[in-house]
Amino acid sequence: MIRRSIMGHKKKLVMSFRYTLLVGCLLATMTAITLFVPNSVPFNALSFRVMIHSAEMEIISELENQELMKPLCNVSEPRSEICDMNGDIRIHGNSSSVLFIRKALKRRELYRIRPYARKGDEAAMSSVKQVTVRSSEAAPQCDINHSVPGIIFSVNGYTGNLFHDFTDVLIPLFVTAREFDKEVQFLVTDFNPWWIRKFQLVINQLSKYNVIDMDKDKTVHCFKHVIVGLNCHKELSIDPSKVPKGYSMVDFTRFIRNSYTLNRETPIRIGGDEQGKKPKLLIIARKRTRIFMNLNEIVQMAEELNYNVVIGEASATSNLTQFAEIVNSCDVLMGVHGAGLTNLLFLPTNAVFIQIVPWGGLQWLAMYDFGNPAKDTKLKYLQYEINPEESSLIDEYPRDHLIFKNPISFHKQGWNSIQDTFMNKQNIKLDLRRFRAVLLEALKQLHQ
Repeated sequence: MIRRSIMGHKKKLVMSFRYTLLVGCLLATMTAITLFVPNSVPFNALSFRVMIHSAEMEIISELENQELMKPLCNVSEPRSEICDMNGDIRIHGNSSSVLFIRKALKRRELYRIRPYARKGDEAAMSSVKQVTVRSSEAAPQCDINHSVPGIIFSVNGYTGNLFHDFTDVLIPLFVTAREFDKEVQFLVTDFNPWWIRKFQLVINQLSKYNVIDMDKDKTVHCFKHVIVGLNCHKELSIDPSKVPKGYSMVDFTRFIRNSYTLNRETPIRIGGDEQGKKPKLLIIARKRTRIFMNLNEIVQMAEELNYNVVIGEASATSNLTQFAEIVNSCDVLMGVHGAGLTNLLFLPTNAVFIQIVPWGGLQWLAMYDFGNPAKDTKLKYLQYEINPEESSLIDEYPRDHLIFKNPISFHKQGWNSIQDTFMNKQNIKLDLRRFRAVLLEALKQLHQ
């Protein structure tokens, strides 16, 4: 969608250049005739204006034809389907219907869009309401006219899980809406008041208008610009090359810190102005799966290395504002792979993030979900991969079992096999001698 938008912008620039060139040539020709051709017919300003107007109308007509030929929606992107429309657009909320009005309808278009950025994930998308987008000659009467663009998206799917709240909704919403500088109206399907309240501070930084609950709204809303769906590039991150204004994850984390009034932008620099102050380590301690079985020993070792240790995990019902403040006050964050690591987004730039990878050939998943995003946010990333002796699986299976000899074989059985075997049934007992080196490396990173 972004590439198509850029190509469209280039076409408009070309048309604008053609128009400017045409006007320039006409002016130059008329000037030359007046100055150098003897006995030439006197310059007729009215005729010249007619010529200019004719050229202008030709350019406008060509631009309109290009807009009419452009498909309403782009369904070719891997992570989301997007309809980015300019014109006469009418939205009837509780029927989940979006009409693009064309008086001279050359072709009929119909799309059924699920406006949630996890295309291809049937488990997530099955709970997302379809929005019908179609071209139409018939135009229902407008109840409310909007002077700002509208963006339609869902807050169902996997929302309620912090990782998916950000990956599937908030980061794509930032990418899609930020360029409008709060002058944009959000229309939400699968409306969840609890979710909206939880992230109200973020929403308020993207739009100054109250969110419209499409599911209950019976009025016809009229817009000149509507986007159905959200632009999404990758897990918990942004590809700046695909964003018109080049926004990156550094921009997003700065935006998030501003949304939650987090004042700390950089971590402690050991040996710097804050000499004598201990670096603060936050341990994300899970409570149900992938638990640290020797948490007290880990804390004791970290304190011996001169860390000020904080333990916590934000649950779905936690006060996110308060927990974000705790995270932002820290210099190092560590935890086992899981949704709680999403809190890395609240860390100050250049803080240290340590991801502990459970047993099971999960290195690729760890990098995909959190390792690469951490680097994109300009955090100093350290990855610790446990060995079989550090996994609770060693107490359940013999050392020569396939789960240790060839864990990748479980991956071939699909995600459910990975989740059931390595994610939900495994706890971690860190080898303190091995992990000590990681905590020392984190301190070294804070010296730089």
